[in-house]
Amino acid sequence: MKDGPTKIVRRERFKDRKMLDRQADIGFLAALWAHFGEEPFERGNLDAGRLSWLFGREVVAAEDPFDPASYEALLKIDLRRAQAAFPEVFAEDAPEVIQDEEDEDWDD
Repeated sequence: MKDGPTKIVRRERFKDRKMLDRQADIGFLAALWAHFGEEPFERGNLDAGRLSWLFGREVVAAEDPFDPASYEALLKIDLRRAQAAFPEVFAEDAPEVIQDEEDEDWDD
């Protein structure tokens, strides 16, 4: 039985990563950027595994102390590092991230 949220850890990315993995990072960061921009955001139910590939670089703790195993932990995009690592996400001609319109009604 799982005991609470999965802990976010910094995972090393190597130059020989599969293109599919890099594309997943690009898509995930693009979605974070489209939804949160430069504002701090709660980790919530975001995928800890996917966050871990960006954590400590493009996505950083937005609070001190930071609890990597808390759904309430605050994170933020380190814009300078994110732009350097994934310029295609921030390019003027970057594809728009399509958000499911149903997600906007979650509070109803």
